[in-house]
Amino acid sequence: MAHETYRRKPIPYWVLLILSIGAMLVAFPASSLLSRLYFANGGRSKWIISWVAVAGWPVTALSLLPSYFILKTSPTPLTFKLTLSYIVLGFLSAADNLMYAWAYAYLPASTASLLASSSLIFSAIFGYFIVKNKLNASTINAIVIITAAVVLIGLDSDSDRFSNVSNNQYTMGFIWDILGSALHGLIFALSELVFVKLLGRRSFHVVLEQQVMVSLFAFIFTTIGVIVNKDFKGMKSEAKSFKNGEASYYMVLIWAAITFQLGVLGGTAVLYLASTVLAGVLNAVRVPLTSIAAVILFHDPMSGFKILSLIITFWGFGSYIFGYSKISKGPSH
Repeated sequence: MAHETYRRKPIPYWVLLILSIGAMLVAFPASSLLSRLYFANGGRSKWIISWVAVAGWPVTALSLLPSYFILKTSPTPLTFKLTLSYIVLGFLSAADNLMYAWAYAYLPASTASLLASSSLIFSAIFGYFIVKNKLNASTINAIVIITAAVVLIGLDSDSDRFSNVSNNQYTMGFIWDILGSALHGLIFALSELVFVKLLGRRSFHVVLEQQVMVSLFAFIFTTIGVIVNKDFKGMKSEAKSFKNGEASYYMVLIWAAITFQLGVLGGTAVLYLASTVLAGVLNAVRVPLTSIAAVILFHDPMSGFKILSLIITFWGFGSYIFGYSKISKGPSH
């Protein structure tokens, strides 16, 4: 039945799906690597790199225009509760980006990526308590497995710490990465709650609208933080001392902003065109892709413990996806 369903899909559908999958598998890892490159080449501001993550929100906003003008869909009316939910999610998203910025400042990109995969654990837990999503044995197994992978990285922390990073800084990066993953899981659950309670539908343009509004408020909150911290003023001196020059500095920031938004667009399209399960599979795949790319491009140390953690993480994702697909299908009788 699934084969027949997809066989009837037109060629434009497959072109769009392939492009969306490509965006997820290329843009998200690229964004993570560019964040690490910023700090590796002399960048210092956690606020700037977290601001960059949401500075590209107009890219997503522009993608809504064809939906409004060509498909003639109507924008979702902004009620008080919906606007308030966007403000809260925007604030949490700004805080989440800042936490991940601290992680990429002190951790190798491969380690930060592996730790960030723990957001799946928190998504499942918060989803269970907030949205009343079901948990089964496979999902619980995934939580235990991925937790074990994170513990393995913690036990092997001495093998991948940069020489210019102190023990305290490495520990802080580790903690902020886990806290950021926990907050990411909470944001995911709260976003789902907004759909269930306030929006009641999951069309492509509605999902994009939520992403645009949350990114807009995150951009506002982060911009305030950058201004208060006076980091905009420091960009010029930071660019002058950046490895490979000022042009390289601004290109890193611009492409980090663009790739992050392309990843968001790709993920949204995959969710709409295919399923949450496929999006989960792609999320699982991009973790090793990011780690391998970091080893090749940045020469990140890859110890036996980290390789084992990578394999275990992949196994955990597989278990979670299997459990989710069983829940989605429901009882067969």
